[in-house]
Amino acid sequence: EDVGSQMDRVVTEEEWLQKWEKGNTGFHKEQGHPLLQKYLDVLLNGRSGLRIFFPLCGKAVEMKWLADMGHSVVGVEVSEQALKEFFAEHNLPYCEEPVPEISGAKKLQCTSRNISLYCCSNYDLSSSIAGKFDGFWDRGALVAVNPCDRQRYVSLMVTLMEKNSSYLLVTVSYDPNKHKGPPFYVPESELKSLFG
Repeated sequence: EDVGSQMDRVVTEEEWLQKWEKGNTGFHKEQGHPLLQKYLDVLLNGRSGLRIFFPLCGKAVEMKWLADMGHSVVGVEVSEQALKEFFAEHNLPYCEEPVPEISGAKKLQCTSRNISLYCCSNYDLSSSIAGKFDGFWDRGALVAVNPCDRQRYVSLMVTLMEKNSSYLLVTVSYDPNKHKGPPFYVPESELKSLFG
């Protein structure tokens, strides 16, 4: 399948930070994502008290929604502004702590819900720092990472998975010759080869 000229596209961390600073966050859904509501049963699979990971979480409202149901939520996001907006918009108290294993990183820990948000690069996280997860909500993450980093990204996700974990992934479908991304186009065939 033709992925157009996207394979060489690189969006820097700085560009993502600027999107948050300038409010160019059309990817943020105020009302939560209808697909998560639709497929929640698939994610939970009859289980309660799961650990659920939100890669490149931004200020996703679903983090609070799942925490309110009694799950523990862990997110990672490079923009501290996004994380602070999340806590502010939901009136959630939090405290900040350094993450000794990652230079310059901090963890914003909610003090009233089980929500821990790491402010650092996704690739700096590992299971020795964040543990493993029963569920993943990848809504704008795989389609946002630079195409050249996809294998690295998926390899990391696999190391964070518990044995019976569920991985919900949302992709976007369009003609990659007409749009430079992000979100990037990830064809079904590539998903199969990435996740095996």
